[in-house]
Amino acid sequence: MTQTLTLSTETVAILNQRGTPVLAVFAVKFAVCVTKMTSRRRTRNALKQLEPWQLDDVGLTPKQAHDESIRVFWKA
Repeated sequence: MTQTLTLSTETVAILNQRGTPVLAVFAVKFAVCVTKMTSRRRTRNALKQLEPWQLDDVGLTPKQAHDESIRVFWKA
């Protein structure tokens, strides 16, 4: 179960322009990183709330859901 969040091609084009402030590039990359971690935390917390029949619908066993839900949010 992996989840990716990528920058749009327009954003990458803007960030790759000469003259883009280093702080702006850092801020965008930091925001993407925080968004990924927030999404992971929210998704893993939601897994804890699912019933066995709901886990079956998404193709996970209760053991797999538990293992994923206890992972720390900064690990993919």
